[in-house]
Amino acid sequence: MRMNEKYSCLPDEDKGIHIINIRAIEDIGYVQHESTLLNSLSRNPDADCKYGLYFRDGKRKVDYILVYHYKKSSVGRTLARRIHHNDSSARSTKQDQPLPGKGVHMEMENEPHVDYHEDDKRFRREEYEGNLMEAGLELERDEDTKIHGVGFVKIHAPWNVLCREAEFLKLKMPTKKMYEINQTHGLLKKINSVIQKITEPIQPKVAEHKPQTVKRLSYPFSREKQHLFDLSDRDSFFDSKTRSTIVYEILKRTTCTKAKYSMGITSLLANGVYSAAYPLHDGDYEGENVEPNDRKLLCEEWASYGVFYKYQPIDLVRKYFGEKIGLYFAWLGVYTQMLIPASIVGIIVFLYGCATVDENIPSMEMCDQRNNITMCPLCDRTCSYWKMSSACATARASHLFDNPATVFFSVFMALWAATFMEHWKRKQMRLNYRWDLTGFEEEEDHPRAEYEAKVLEKSLRREYKHKETDKEKLTWKDRFPAYFTNFVGIIFMVGLTFAIVFGVIIYRISTAAALAISSTPSGRSSVRVTVTATAVIINLVVIIILDEVYGCIARWLTQIEVPKTDKNFEERLIFKAFLLKFVNAYTPIFYVAFFKGRFVGRPGDYVYIFHSFRMEECAPGGCLMELCIQLSIIMLGKQLIQNNLFEIGIPKMKKFIRYMKLKRQRSLDHEEHVKKKQRYEVDYNLEPFAGLTPEYMEMIIQFGFVTLFVASFPLAPLFALLNNIIEIRLDAKKFVTELRRPVAVRAKDIGIWYNILRGIGKLAVIINAFVISFTSDFIPRLVYLYMYSENGTMHGFVNHTLSSFNVSDFQAGTAPNDPMDLGYEVQICSTLKIAHSLTVIFSFDLADIFSQFHFQNLVMFMSDFVDWIIPDIPKDISQQIHKEKVLMVEVFMREEQGKLQMLETWKDKDTKKGENCNSHSPKLSRSHSGSLSSCHSYPVDV
Repeated sequence: MRMNEKYSCLPDEDKGIHIINIRAIEDIGYVQHESTLLNSLSRNPDADCKYGLYFRDGKRKVDYILVYHYKKSSVGRTLARRIHHNDSSARSTKQDQPLPGKGVHMEMENEPHVDYHEDDKRFRREEYEGNLMEAGLELERDEDTKIHGVGFVKIHAPWNVLCREAEFLKLKMPTKKMYEINQTHGLLKKINSVIQKITEPIQPKVAEHKPQTVKRLSYPFSREKQHLFDLSDRDSFFDSKTRSTIVYEILKRTTCTKAKYSMGITSLLANGVYSAAYPLHDGDYEGENVEPNDRKLLCEEWASYGVFYKYQPIDLVRKYFGEKIGLYFAWLGVYTQMLIPASIVGIIVFLYGCATVDENIPSMEMCDQRNNITMCPLCDRTCSYWKMSSACATARASHLFDNPATVFFSVFMALWAATFMEHWKRKQMRLNYRWDLTGFEEEEDHPRAEYEAKVLEKSLRREYKHKETDKEKLTWKDRFPAYFTNFVGIIFMVGLTFAIVFGVIIYRISTAAALAISSTPSGRSSVRVTVTATAVIINLVVIIILDEVYGCIARWLTQIEVPKTDKNFEERLIFKAFLLKFVNAYTPIFYVAFFKGRFVGRPGDYVYIFHSFRMEECAPGGCLMELCIQLSIIMLGKQLIQNNLFEIGIPKMKKFIRYMKLKRQRSLDHEEHVKKKQRYEVDYNLEPFAGLTPEYMEMIIQFGFVTLFVASFPLAPLFALLNNIIEIRLDAKKFVTELRRPVAVRAKDIGIWYNILRGIGKLAVIINAFVISFTSDFIPRLVYLYMYSENGTMHGFVNHTLSSFNVSDFQAGTAPNDPMDLGYEVQICSTLKIAHSLTVIFSFDLADIFSQFHFQNLVMFMSDFVDWIIPDIPKDISQQIHKEKVLMVEVFMREEQGKLQMLETWKDKDTKKGENCNSHSPKLSRSHSGSLSSCHSYPVDV
């Protein structure tokens, strides 16, 4: 009887039908289309369990799924089976009978046995699942799926287990007590109401996003204080996110100890005992007759490009995916909103440059054909003399990004970065209050599987040598080879990046020399543009390739360190990946901004690389225009190719490959093609969740593009804004439709990413100060205007920046091969004075250093002032938190008073009852003392 209960898979009314016998006869070939007859006579059991969302009884909800691979016998088809584990009978049969899921192999005793590794995995699964049932979880196995050789273990957490674990995890749950949220009054209330009416069309149509006037008081769950909580609907008290979190905590701490192994779910996954573990999505998000669920609502109101103009339903995202993912999308939303004013100011600065380009005297002098300024060759022998007026277009374009407004924009963006950080801290505190995370402290996580394996290996080695069984842990000596490998690896990767940039420099120099001897005049006239564009494209391709390579290398370097917990692993991985990707993305830009044209030399004494390649120079208009081109192409290319096409194309390709593999593995059974897939089968075909590190990383790199070199590219915030509008919906669609549902993780902040953002914000002030001082012509023009100009205008500035060179002073073998290329003999050519006159270098650089110093300190002071003047916690939130504490104290005081009153009532009743007993029985004998005592104890029992 116990066996029938344990392995039963049919409803009670269907137990009389011998499915196994019918299927066996069908397999032999005597009966055909019998399954169709059965389906017509009995109801569909898959519909009763909502296609995998519930157990076969249709009552217990599936909270988690474990997936494993098993080998089917080649002798005939494996019989259909779904095994139901009842914890009421499982423990009594654990020792004398096979664990649930093994009994189905009894009909295959005469078949060839699987190999040792498969047996070992099966034994570990049996022990682990037995331990899970011992912990109170209920399990149900399903191997009759459309996926060949894949079995599923469905896990359900009953009410008592949920209560116990919620108390262990100190989960804050809403109580019966409700209180009103403080509302604004007077003018602020009117302003808020007007803003709500204006923004109503862009609000998502979800209940969680509506403004709340009342809030339930939350308190860490306690089984002793269940009367405080609203338990009228136990099925919805713990939502699916909380249930899966509780089950995952049990899975992590439950161990499998066979053969001296101590393994949790992470170790079992790493060793292939289970192939996947994940919670289920709430249901389908598209199709006809789909029941309403949070996933469908998220798909309609969040993960759709048609609602790009709406706010995100952050509370619903948190309810479905957990606090950690909710904080990421909240941060991304705040960052995107803050880009709107930065984009507007950047557009105004760009339009100012366009409006004043015709009034820029230096560019007008460079474009004036009457000046007839002959410039010295840009390279040896093959390059000829050239007219300064040929650089007219570059000079005019440079003014669009190199004008007085860009200095203002640099200061604005530094203050914008500080304001953004403060705004996010305040938003984060509001979310912590709304999500009941105030007072939440992260506890130390369980050790990772690799760490446990390394400790086990060390303990076994020590036990073998010294016969000691003390608990071991990894020390710095154990990790020293990994630390040394990390140091050498990172240095090598940074050196590789520098080498590639150096190779691109060689390409630019050699290509410029090759194009200079081109037979076509158009080729010779567009040398600078062609070289710059092709070199930037090469840089972009290399950056995209190295980004993927560096990501894999950073993960490998972190793995060999064997961090103890997942949090340590994530922080170390983030640090390494950010360092390598930062160097990879910004090294070419740093070269153009601060090194190009600084080590050129002078005519007759140029600086050479390998004694053959002469260092390249900046254009007469400066290197800022080339820096703008470099920055814009790399930024836009990374966003378009790496962030969008890769995020769309690669998951689609992986999904297609996985679909084709599963299609080849499916059997040709007619029933498998007719029946609908279970929810856990559909979710198994989705891409596993790989963490938020890639999502944060691309946004942090973009934040660097927006802030670090914004003085050279004022339109960077605009392009970042357009990208993020698409990125939010793209990430949302990926999380809702293409990824397995991740385990909800509680978090009160964005972790190490906030420190990285603050570091980039401080670095941005320094870099923009250097760009304005050393790359831009802003400081040299001010020096000329106030020190050298005769009439207080910029007339003569171009001639002031040039010096003359007698062509007879060229070194042997460096003069142009065609000195008559311009149609006349050149005796004197001009070159930039910054590479020729030490006096001007000293005066300009001294002014640059002073301006850079004052700019940097002024902006730093203003940023710190903004940081100081804006409080981290909004005043209304601090008041609400204090109000919650006071209300909670009142609740407990009222409860304590109620207990005291109840005790006093019991004492009074006890006294009266004793008097009544004495009056009715004045001569109680010793034999009646028991009844007397029961009389006195009656009120206490009640």
